[in-house]
Amino acid sequence: MGEVLLITGRPGVGKTTLVRRVAAAPGVRLGGFFTEEIRRGGSRTGFRLVTLDGHAAVFAHIDFAGRSPHRVGRYGVDLAALEGIGVAALRRAARRGQVVLVDEIGKMELLSPRFRAALEEIAAGPVPLLATITAAAHPWADAFKRNPQALLLTLTSTNRDRILEAVEAWVRAQLYPPASQERRRLEGVLQRLKMGG
Repeated sequence: MGEVLLITGRPGVGKTTLVRRVAAAPGVRLGGFFTEEIRRGGSRTGFRLVTLDGHAAVFAHIDFAGRSPHRVGRYGVDLAALEGIGVAALRRAARRGQVVLVDEIGKMELLSPRFRAALEEIAAGPVPLLATITAAAHPWADAFKRNPQALLLTLTSTNRDRILEAVEAWVRAQLYPPASQERRRLEGVLQRLKMGG
């Protein structure tokens, strides 16, 4: 079985920035995707999905609201883009045995049954999963956070550096398994962070 590390926290606290920094670290091989805001004239108009192997698509936008049956707030969501680019990237990463990165497990992404199914399969399989996940209540997300394979860390402005360091160490431990003593030390650090220490 793989391991699942979930990062949650309020919007704007830096979850995406944290996982981008982890993915950019030297010697780290991750597969999966990020989401990034699309802005026009200083206001957010949508979200783009960008895979770590070079694909991109707009999957939510205010311009989609009138033509998509799937909406979150003022955004229409294009599930075909999410599934064709994002879910495909997750499955490729899992097949390659990479650490799978998902940014993020949020309300828009959770509209897709294929996205949810892919996450469930990856979490139950042999490859590790690193994901940011909504802090807002959502039945599926809340159940996923309770997965026995998962460790949930809450990112705040005060613990950002400690969590970044721990997540980088966790990713490296997945790629280059450490000696048992070092692994126990890392597990202790992660448990303290989980408890808010």
